[in-house]
Amino acid sequence: SGLTPEKIENLADKLAEHMKIEKPFLNENLSLSLLAKQSEISQPHLSQIINQRFKMNFYDFVNRYRVEEAKQKLSSSDFDHLSVLGIAFDCGFKSKSSFNRYFKKYTGVSPSVFKKKYTE
Repeated sequence: SGLTPEKIENLADKLAEHMKIEKPFLNENLSLSLLAKQSEISQPHLSQIINQRFKMNFYDFVNRYRVEEAKQKLSSSDFDHLSVLGIAFDCGFKSKSSFNRYFKKYTGVSPSVFKKKYTE
């Protein structure tokens, strides 16, 4: 694809920075093409970077950020007015089942068990 290891690192850093600052993952309709446009990285290069550098597919990559966001909200009293499902939607998940599946995949516990742990 013409991407040197150095170029992959630079673009990966640029992508990580974009994810952290702009939080595009909060958009439940985020797609590879939309993320490519927003991060100003071509779609084939973006796909290659996520696969090679982050060692995951696009959905795992995006949902990992969503889970991290959900963990912050679930462990903060600032979001007590939201249900666990409300937080899931707030973080860009489209369904309860995908939220629960990815949350458990990355934390080892369900969102409600996680929240209980932080509110006791």
